[in-house]
Amino acid sequence: MAQVTISINSREYAIACEDGQEARILQLSHILDEKAQLLTDGTSQISESMLLAMVALLLADELSELKKEKGKPEFSSQNESEKLKKIDVELACIIKSLNDRLKMLAKEINLL
Repeated sequence: MAQVTISINSREYAIACEDGQEARILQLSHILDEKAQLLTDGTSQISESMLLAMVALLLADELSELKKEKGKPEFSSQNESEKLKKIDVELACIIKSLNDRLKMLAKEINLL
């Protein structure tokens, strides 16, 4: 079992984690520290438990919004695939039309 020291709001915490997970724990702790700094900038000292609750609420709100967005039809991979196929067909028609028009213009130029 590995151990890593993280810093959140200028306080250090020793955290146990699985071997090889140290970098991930540090990465996650930086996110928490950023949220804590956002909440404490320009405000008087707040208690550690209040800060923890506020950071948790911010993260829960972000997670909730991401879940809402993921559930929307435009984020469906099947729906995206269908949209891309439709766009592909439309582009192919446009290209064919342009190609036909260019050929016609080339014939007209040759007749001049």
